[in-house]
Amino acid sequence: MADKKNVTQRKGFKTGEFVVYPAHGVGVVTGIEKHEVAGAELEMFVIHFEHDKLTLRVPTAKVHDVGMRKLSDKVLAKKAMTCLKGKPRVKRTIWSRRAQEYEAKINSGDLLLVAEVVRDLYRGEDQPEQSYSERQLYEAALERMAREIAAVNKSTQKEAVDRLVEVLSKSAKVLRKATEDAAVKDAAKEAEEGKAA
Repeated sequence: MADKKNVTQRKGFKTGEFVVYPAHGVGVVTGIEKHEVAGAELEMFVIHFEHDKLTLRVPTAKVHDVGMRKLSDKVLAKKAMTCLKGKPRVKRTIWSRRAQEYEAKINSGDLLLVAEVVRDLYRGEDQPEQSYSERQLYEAALERMAREIAAVNKSTQKEAVDRLVEVLSKSAKVLRKATEDAAVKDAAKEAEEGKAA
């Protein structure tokens, strides 16, 4: 049974603020309630995840154990955006192992790790198609990152997704051009060496 006394702040979290819960992403603390569970009284954060139409109750004593954290600040959000501009890291391990690693990064609650997954799984128009499972992981990571970036920048999720895809697309073009330029230089160097020989 919920206690009627209104508590608005516990463990550094307060009602009305955005938080990140690793397995579900960005939610809003809608209240702090006391419930009796198995004869013991537990105080719980009530967190609502609008996108998933989900309400979660997390014992206040367990927030750090489950990895719940405050929303990233603008500095960390900017670092995550910069991460998208990097060269994708594609490991040569079997897909099932890579998929597990990507899933763990998405569910870590760490914005930079989620950004790495988005960067590594992004495919431009000129790149080969993704498998269904790659596409699913990419979309999950993109959505998770976009929700946090939107909350940090006080924008809509759609605006955040558009911005992320724009950064990824520009970065892919820059990396592709650098690769093409390097190939042309190598070919010219080989031609010069061939003439000299």
